[in-house]
Amino acid sequence: MQQWLLEHGVRESATASALRAQMETHPHGGMQTAPEQAQFLCTLIHALGAKNVLEVGVFTGYSALRMASVLPADGRLVACDINAQYMVEAQRWWSEAGVGDRIDARVAPALDTLDALLDDGEAGTFDLMYIDADKTSSDAYCERGLQLLRVNGVIAVDNMFRGGRVADPTADDASTVATRSLAAKWVDDPRVAWSLLPVGDGLGLLVKKG
Repeated sequence: MQQWLLEHGVRESATASALRAQMETHPHGGMQTAPEQAQFLCTLIHALGAKNVLEVGVFTGYSALRMASVLPADGRLVACDINAQYMVEAQRWWSEAGVGDRIDARVAPALDTLDALLDDGEAGTFDLMYIDADKTSSDAYCERGLQLLRVNGVIAVDNMFRGGRVADPTADDASTVATRSLAAKWVDDPRVAWSLLPVGDGLGLLVKKG
């Protein structure tokens, strides 16, 4: 079924496919966004008419590559990661794919980058934000994201299922506890429309209301 899904539900360039394949043997390859999830993000970009995108948590660049490839020529993706080594590797892939000029790479704690964007007057200017980073900070990323997004902009949060641990009452690691709290918060928050989808390892979607 997974192979059928890849063949009929994913459009990716040869470079994106090569990057995804290489990560299958990477020691931290499980951090990479699932291809069907990346495809969904690309579809969101089309649906939103997005030109300005934020990504928190880059790893080696697959999801950013996929999203940047469907942005318009004057589009921009601000890519935030704290790991300089991963960012260098990601930039090599972006350059090979011909999308490097659309990606603004920021190596720093993501909250510092998001606060800097707010300080630079970019509140309300982003269309889409994708969060795939440390789970204990996801709530803070979302709150900054709500300030940076325009009305009807979308925040997508990865790993909302934590491999099923969110539904296991005995799982009490910090990331799982934080993810449970995040879902409990957003399901009742009147500032957003909320949906939790069984895509990849669970994808939470917040739409900023006016």
